[in-house]
Amino acid sequence: MSEQRKGLPENAQRELKPGEVYEPLLGADRQWAEITPYSVTVGLLMVVIFSAAAAYLGLRVGQVFEAAIPIAIIAVGLTSALGKKEGLGQNVIIQSIGGCSGAVVAGAIFTLPAIYILGVEVSFMQMFLSSLLGGVLGILFLIPFRKYFVSGMHGKYPFPEATATTQILVSGESGGKGAGTLLASGLIGGLYDFIVSTFGAWSDTVSTTVTSIGQTIADKAKLLLKINTGAAVLGLGYIVGLKYAFIICCGSFLVWLVIIPLMNVIWGGQVIDLMNTGLSTTIGEMSPDQIFRTYARHIGIGGIATAGIIGIIKSFGVIKSAVSLAVGEFKRKGGNETAVERTQEDIPMKSVVFGIIIALLAVFAFFALGGVVENIWQALVGLVIVAVISFLFTTVAANAIAIVGTNPVSGMTLMTLIVAAIILVAVGLKGNAGMAAALVIGGVVCTALSVAGSFVTDLKIGYWIGTTPKKQEAWKFVGVAVAAATVCGVMLVLNKTYGFVGDDALVAPQANAMAAVIQPMMNGGGAPWLLYGIGAVLAVALTLLKVPALAFALGMFIPIDLNLPLLVGGAISWFVSTRSKDKALNEARLNKGTLIASGFIAGGALMGVVSALLKFFDIDWFLSGWNASYGELAAIVPFIGIIVYMTVSSMRARAEE
Repeated sequence: MSEQRKGLPENAQRELKPGEVYEPLLGADRQWAEITPYSVTVGLLMVVIFSAAAAYLGLRVGQVFEAAIPIAIIAVGLTSALGKKEGLGQNVIIQSIGGCSGAVVAGAIFTLPAIYILGVEVSFMQMFLSSLLGGVLGILFLIPFRKYFVSGMHGKYPFPEATATTQILVSGESGGKGAGTLLASGLIGGLYDFIVSTFGAWSDTVSTTVTSIGQTIADKAKLLLKINTGAAVLGLGYIVGLKYAFIICCGSFLVWLVIIPLMNVIWGGQVIDLMNTGLSTTIGEMSPDQIFRTYARHIGIGGIATAGIIGIIKSFGVIKSAVSLAVGEFKRKGGNETAVERTQEDIPMKSVVFGIIIALLAVFAFFALGGVVENIWQALVGLVIVAVISFLFTTVAANAIAIVGTNPVSGMTLMTLIVAAIILVAVGLKGNAGMAAALVIGGVVCTALSVAGSFVTDLKIGYWIGTTPKKQEAWKFVGVAVAAATVCGVMLVLNKTYGFVGDDALVAPQANAMAAVIQPMMNGGGAPWLLYGIGAVLAVALTLLKVPALAFALGMFIPIDLNLPLLVGGAISWFVSTRSKDKALNEARLNKGTLIASGFIAGGALMGVVSALLKFFDIDWFLSGWNASYGELAAIVPFIGIIVYMTVSSMRARAEE
């Protein structure tokens, strides 16, 4: 039986009909090469390389890149060059292990450098345990939800990043027209985004302020629209689809076209300092972007958190069945194991429960004995914060990745820091010790959510291709441990070499933002509870109206320039898949568009790495003067060009493709 296929099965991304079963590329009826010395060695090598690179570039030049797609491309190329047999399953494992790098890096550099920024010392072991324990919890909390997100919701979620990565793995394995289309679009998308980021031949964003009238409206009425012109984001929108892209943009429109202008009309002459940070600027003096960052974005955070809680309530049946399964395994005597299909085999729920208990005990010991807090009571409080928020927001992270491919981990971490700060102050932990404790707690939660979001992508890729979930889950722990050690080692070296404060300090934009929030909180500051409450009420109302609250809230949280291209890409997807009365032709056009979109995403991801490296080596080819004067106007033509390319190329597909 050969594993060579033209591509994913026709029903991979649509909802299944009653009685229909999805059959993955690697059939469940036999064992395939997955965990081999080759796949594990290359996967761990990718973890070390990309963890170090992502942490270094993220902290040194402020550019974070997603590692999963570049790792998938390297895996395909290396496996093909070495002539490995049954390479598809091994490539999934390489990508899954290697993907730990980006997830752990995001969790670590968002929070832990803020400890240095605030002038508090932290040891390697404290940073390592924060990242390691967070990653372990993220994996363990997600495993019970795997079947729900990955197979139970088959065809209901677009999984854009998983789609792009799967297309790379499958096309690289099978070759043919699909690989050619992916390569061509990858070159076009990569070159397009490289020209934007490296040369600045045209701007990466076009806004209504490109005209003098638009600038006046933005200044006076605080009314502003802008769109990212990148090929990768357009491709993301195509895979997300019109339904979710529209809902996300509705959230953005509410913020940018209603809330921000209304705040200017009603409170334009007032200073509203909801967090007691010493803010002295009136709303009327702020730009629309400043109003968004200071106020409106917090409404989205409240909506995301509430949508997550609603999601937990809705998925109570999933939690109940997972608990029942665990209880059943505890009661079951040896020899009475129920046969499970290979492609649905998870780590036993008994092991997951024990794992969660051991991980939480380790978190408690770390807080109590690792110098994080001052006494056992505070350690217990920290444990409760980590356990409750990590569990609640794990499903939010997975849901967000499934819908839009973007994990709102910064917003959820921000809320975690605020909650942790308030509670820690209440139990007597203030000042530098309180700030360090809150940030370490935030680091555990941030890494848990980041890893959970990344892992659901890996599991979806494995589901489509037909690898064994149990093997992915087991080796993910190893990948997280290696990534945590690498990231924290790099962070320690960078702090000694450059430092996080002073001249020539590391950029670390996310950690600086977290430090700016936590410092006033530990010195009598407040939280924007009113804005969180408005977001919560909106999420409840949307749920009652049967509107996906998380997608809407993501639109309120993510800047509008990243959401509008999703709508354009989603509209292209709808257009090419509905023009013919021939269902097979529509499907062929949609699938070809998915390959093109995946190429755009892959090309953009690779060029993001290249651009970051050029910036690090102080290679500056950016046409600053030209970009400032003509960049936005110049961006209109090439952006229309890639829209036309994607549409026309997709429409040329034939039913037999």
